[in-house]
Amino acid sequence: MSIFMESILTTQYELHRQILEVIALIPYGKVATYGQVARMAGLPKHARLVGYVLKHLEADHQVPWYRVINSQGKISLSKFNEKGENVQQLKLEAEGVYLLNGKVNLKQFAWQP
Repeated sequence: MSIFMESILTTQYELHRQILEVIALIPYGKVATYGQVARMAGLPKHARLVGYVLKHLEADHQVPWYRVINSQGKISLSKFNEKGENVQQLKLEAEGVYLLNGKVNLKQFAWQP
């Protein structure tokens, strides 16, 4: 592998690590937006990168990926269990974070570090 490719992979790994470290800080029963996570990871204007990192995690990953939602309070529609239930919604509801009309109330549940 070339030094250039190693440098790119090292940088990519570091950015992913920074994002996952912030997500690990989100408290039980709270949510954060993709943009908030990006800013806190030192990557302002990279909310899509946060989404990319989360999209590639397994649903049972130890990092509480399910606590990250979009700026309108909507959850992801990409991870479903064998019963066809939205895994993110189930995990949030288990922590007392409920959706109303398909959205999380950010005034009530947003993480304010």
